[in-house]
Amino acid sequence: MRLRRYFYRLLVRYIGLYARPDDRLIDVDSSNSELQALMAGARSARSDDPAFEAELRTADFVLLNGVLHYEKDIQTYLERIRGCLVEDARLIILYYSALWRPLASLATRLGWRGRMPEQNWLAHSDIDNLLCLAGFEVVRRDPKVLLPLPIFLVSWFVNRFLAPLPLVSGLCMTNVLVARPSAKTRDWAPSVSVIVPARNEAGNIANIVARVPRMGPDDELIFVEGGSTDETWERIEQARDRAGAALRIVAAKQEGRGKGDAVRKGFALANNEILMILDADLSVPPEDLPKFYAAIATGKGEFINGSRLVYPMERRAMRFLNLVANKFFAQAFSFVLGQRFKDTLCGTKVISRRNYLKLARNRNYFGDFDPFGDFDLIFGAARMGLRIVEIPIRYRERVYGETNISRWRHGALLVAMLLFAARRLKFI
Repeated sequence: MRLRRYFYRLLVRYIGLYARPDDRLIDVDSSNSELQALMAGARSARSDDPAFEAELRTADFVLLNGVLHYEKDIQTYLERIRGCLVEDARLIILYYSALWRPLASLATRLGWRGRMPEQNWLAHSDIDNLLCLAGFEVVRRDPKVLLPLPIFLVSWFVNRFLAPLPLVSGLCMTNVLVARPSAKTRDWAPSVSVIVPARNEAGNIANIVARVPRMGPDDELIFVEGGSTDETWERIEQARDRAGAALRIVAAKQEGRGKGDAVRKGFALANNEILMILDADLSVPPEDLPKFYAAIATGKGEFINGSRLVYPMERRAMRFLNLVANKFFAQAFSFVLGQRFKDTLCGTKVISRRNYLKLARNRNYFGDFDPFGDFDLIFGAARMGLRIVEIPIRYRERVYGETNISRWRHGALLVAMLLFAARRLKFI
C-alpha cells in the first residue's frame, strides 16, 4: 500500500543516517518484509534461531523495529542482545509515541497497517530505564514522522523541517533511539599519539615537550608545522633531537592549509591507540590531558571534547564577542547533534584510532570543508552514534604569538557549517 511504502522509506532514511552501506546491519525479530526489502544489505535474525547469538556477535548495528511493543519481558530480551554485542556495536530502536495509540488502532481497523496489537506503549523514561538495566546507555533519540500520509510537498516539508523542532517534536509518531553497550571495567592502558598543529608557535614548543605528561606506556608527540614565518620548525627539530629515545617526537611539515588539514596529517602519522589534539598556544594546559585519557580509556566516552565554558577563564583568554559566539554555537550544535555540547570550539579532542578510521572512511557524507578540524570530528562522531563526553578545563591566556582565528570570516564559516550539519543530521 502507498501509505506503508511512504512510511517505510522514511524509516530507511533515518536508519541510513547511522548504518552505512559497509556496516553490518541486523534486523531482529522483524516480520516486516516490506521494510527489509528496502534496506539493501541488511540481514534478518530471529531470537528463536539457534544461530541468533552468533549472528549478533558480527553486527555493527542491531535494529529493533517496533519489537519492544510486543515483547513480554523487555529487560530479559535486551539483556540477551547485550550479551552478544561487541563494544563498538550500536542498537537502533524504533518505537511509537503513546500519543499515537488511538490513531494506530484506527489505522489497523481501516486496513492501513497490519493487525499487530501492541502490548506495550512505553514512555521515553521507561525505555531508558530498561536499557540501563540491560546494560545499555542511550546515546541519542530523535522524534520523527509528524505526518505519515504521503501528501505531495506537504509531507516532505512537515516531516523534514517541522518535525525536528522543539515542542513540535513531542507530537511525532516515531522515535529513533541509538544506544551503545555500557562500558565495562577493564584493565587497559593504551598509548597516546598527541597531535600538535603548530604555526608561528616557536616560543611554545619547548614548553609543550616539557609539560605534556606521560599517559600510556609508549606515547608519542607529533608536531605538524604549517608554514610558519618564525622559527617554529627549527624549534621542533631541536626538541626532537634533544628528546632522543626518551620520548618519540615526530616532526612533519604541512602541505595543505588550515588546522583541519594539519590534524588529519598528524592522525595519518600516528601509531597509537588513542589520538589526542593539543593546541600549540597552550591555552589548554597540557597537565589536563590525563583527564581526557582517563575518560576514553575507561569507556566513559568514545569522543572526548574539552569545554572552556565551565570554569572561570583568565581575564584575556577569550574576548567577549567570542564568548557569546561560543555559547550560541554550543546550544545550536547540541540541538543539531542530539548530544549535549557546552563548547564546540575547544581545540582539545580525543578519539580512538579505530573509531577515527571509521569516521575518515565516511567523511564524504559531510564533505571536506572544515578548516579547523573540530567539526569534521564532531559531525562524524555524532553520525557514528559515539558517546560524546566533555571535560571541563581552565582556559588560559595565550602568552606567545597571536591567534590564527579570524573572528568574522571564521564565524561566517561556522554558521555555514551549522546549517550544513543541520541539513545532514537533523532535518533529513
